[in-house]
Amino acid sequence: MAPAESRPRKIGAAPHDRVRVTCLIENSSSDPALAAEHGLALWIEARGRRILFDTGQSDAFVANARRLGIDLARADFIVLSHGHYDHTGGLAAALAEAPAARLVVHPAAGTARYAVRPGETAREIGLPPGAREAAARLDRARVISAGAPVALAEGIGVTGPIPRRTPFEDAGGPFFLDPAGTRPDAISDDQALWIAAAGGLVVVAGCCHAGVINTLWEARRAAGDLPLRAVIGGFHLGDAHSERLAATTAALKDLRPDLLAPCHCTGERALATLRGAFGTRVLRCAGGSRLEF
Repeated sequence: MAPAESRPRKIGAAPHDRVRVTCLIENSSSDPALAAEHGLALWIEARGRRILFDTGQSDAFVANARRLGIDLARADFIVLSHGHYDHTGGLAAALAEAPAARLVVHPAAGTARYAVRPGETAREIGLPPGAREAAARLDRARVISAGAPVALAEGIGVTGPIPRRTPFEDAGGPFFLDPAGTRPDAISDDQALWIAAAGGLVVVAGCCHAGVINTLWEARRAAGDLPLRAVIGGFHLGDAHSERLAATTAALKDLRPDLLAPCHCTGERALATLRGAFGTRVLRCAGGSRLEF
């Protein structure tokens, strides 16, 4: 994948009148008529822009979008949170459905990646061949490199690489750059989207491999330290130990989000912990869920 040059790095924050986020596909579904799969794809509408954030594991999100009344052809941007198969597997379909959309992707998203667990055969988990080929065929003018923060519109930005500052967060799994499991993968391409909404900052994350707290700190830094209106997406706490869950919960309390909408890789134990700490401010995000701010 050969991204074009980075766009302006200075990102200003201006409130948007309305922000709507629709979950096109996720591990579960709020409607039996919608497909579900281990993956994530979100449709975001804000300030006249339409953004497809991640593309799930397959093209199943396309049929879900139609059923939900969403016209993918109107997408202005397709943003990839990172280069794992469950967030990029539907990329070829997305590019075909939205021929005018620009692809926002970190330069390292195409890195070969593996999940290596003791006693199991190494499994490839990077961009699937179809996604890789579709990205390679794109005109360079349609590709925006997110090797640094990217402004998509006034008050809408992509963080680019997220600094790892917390002592308790890591990539959250058995991730390696080689099938032998000798080179750990920090998933340096992990990034998030932020929107300056009327009530504060809306942060949309794919998997938070950089850590959900690191992600929120970086989004707030980019947006000018706005209060947190909502955090939507995967928090990647499925394998988190008790100490990490406690530290994450404490840090979230300091950040005081109005709404947490976890999904995908967050994990049931983490979801229960968050609900215990934040009560009704936690809303499970499933396929078909619509959030409006």
